[in-house]
Amino acid sequence: MSEPVRFVSRGQVVTVGPDVPHTMTALEYLRLRLRRTGTKEGCAEGDCGACTVVVAELTGDSLRYRAVNACILFVHQLDGKALFTVDDLASKDGGLHPVQQAMVDSHASQCGFCTPGFVMSLFAYFREHERADAESLKDCLAGNLCRCTGYRPILDAGERMFAGGKADRFAAEEAALTAQLAGLTRSRMLRHSTPEGDFLAPETPEELAETLAALPAGDSWILAGGTDVGLWVTKQQRVPRSIVSLGRVAALKRIIDHGEMVEIGAGVTYSEAFAAIAGLHADFARMVRRLGSVQIRNSGTIGGNIANGSPIGDSMPALIALGTTLHLRSSAGRREMPLEDFFLAYRRTALQPGEFVESVTVRKPGPDSRFAIYKLSKRFDQDISAVLAAFHVVLDDGRVKAARLAFGGMAGVPARALRTEAALTSLAFMPSAIEPAVAALAQDFTPMSDMRASAEYRLLAAQNLLRKFCLEVTGDARIGVEAAE
Repeated sequence: MSEPVRFVSRGQVVTVGPDVPHTMTALEYLRLRLRRTGTKEGCAEGDCGACTVVVAELTGDSLRYRAVNACILFVHQLDGKALFTVDDLASKDGGLHPVQQAMVDSHASQCGFCTPGFVMSLFAYFREHERADAESLKDCLAGNLCRCTGYRPILDAGERMFAGGKADRFAAEEAALTAQLAGLTRSRMLRHSTPEGDFLAPETPEELAETLAALPAGDSWILAGGTDVGLWVTKQQRVPRSIVSLGRVAALKRIIDHGEMVEIGAGVTYSEAFAAIAGLHADFARMVRRLGSVQIRNSGTIGGNIANGSPIGDSMPALIALGTTLHLRSSAGRREMPLEDFFLAYRRTALQPGEFVESVTVRKPGPDSRFAIYKLSKRFDQDISAVLAAFHVVLDDGRVKAARLAFGGMAGVPARALRTEAALTSLAFMPSAIEPAVAALAQDFTPMSDMRASAEYRLLAAQNLLRKFCLEVTGDARIGVEAAE
C-alpha cells in the first residue's frame, strides 16, 4: 500500500502525494510545486550551494539542524523531518532574522543569486552554535560559491549575526516542532508509489535485505546520502524502477568503539562520523574536512562512498591503509572482506545483487604506528584529488616491521602499493634507505592522464609523497602539510 511522504514546513505538515515522481528533488518540489522560488538552482550537482536549505530532524529528544543541497536531495528523503528555506526566515510582519539582518548590515549581497544559499548555511550555523568561530565559519561557508567574490562581507555577517544572542523565533517554536516531528514517526516501512516508480524506506536491516531480494536486479538503486545518486537523476536523466533508501534504518547509523577498532555503520554521514574519524588520526579528520562541503558531509555516508566504487573517493585509501574490514549483508546472510578486495575494476565492486554494505570496522593505529594522509588537488576545498596517498607503517627499532600504502587516483580502483610495501618491509626507515621502495611505485601503478593531472605527474608526486612521509616521520625535515597541497 502506498503512503504519502510527510514533512513539516512553516509549522504545517506538507503531504507529498502519488503524483510526485520518486526522483523529484527537494529543489524541484519547492520551486515547481510549492512555488517557493527563493531557493535557487546553480549547478544541480551539489557544488555551488545556491540551493542550500536546512533540514531539522529529531535526534533523541532534541533537534539537529543541518545544511544540505536541495538539488541532489530527493523530496522523499524529507519524510518525518522539518524543512527550512530562505523564504521562511523573516517573521510574518516582515522582520528579518538575525542572519538576514547581519547580511544587510554587512553589505554582504552583490548580484544576489548565491545569497539565499549563504543565508541558509549561516542559519544552520546559527542554530547549532553559540557564537562564531573564524575557522569553523569558513568551513561552514566553503560549500557556497560567490561568483562576485564577496566572501569578506559574508564572513563579517557570520560574525555579526550573534550580536543579539541566540534568541530568535525558531528557538521559541522548537518545543512545538519537536512534538510535531514525534507525531510523524513511522512504525513500518515507507512505501511511496508513483507512476514512474517506487520510493521504499525500510526500518531494519532485515527488512532492507528482504526488500532488495524481492526487487528485480539492475533496476533498483540503493540510496544513502544521494551525493552521487542525485547526479544520476539531475545530470544523466536516469529513472530507476525503485529507490531503496537507507535513511530510516537506525541500525546502520551506529558507531561502536570496540577498543582497538571502531565500527561505523553504512548509514553514518561524514559529519556524524567526524569525531570517531578524528579519534583515529588527526590527518584523517583533516582529509574529511577537504573531501566535501558541510552540505555534502551532512548528506554523504562512508558506506555510500564505498559502494559507489569510485577510484577517487578520498576516504578509501585512508581506510585501506588502516586495515579496514568491510561487512556486507543480504537476505542470504553476512560476509566480510578486506576493504581493498571489494574494488574489482573501474566502478565495479564485489557487491552481489540484493547485497548492501552494512558497516566497516577500522583498526586504530598502534603506538608503534606512523600514519599520514596527503591530498593533492588544484583547490584546497572541495576538489577531486589528482592523487591521494595514505601511508601506515609499523616501526621496530627504526625498521619497517609492516607497511600498508594505499592510493587514490593512481589506478581504476583505490589500491595498495603491494610491491612498494614489500620493498619497504625490513628497511631502515630513513631517506637514504627507502629509495628502492620509492622506485617500486613505478611497478605498482601505471597511472592515466586526465584533466586533473598527467600520468607522469601522478607517479612523481606519489614517489615524492613517500619521501615526504619518511622525512616527516624521521624528523630529518619538517615540511608543512600545506606545502604538498
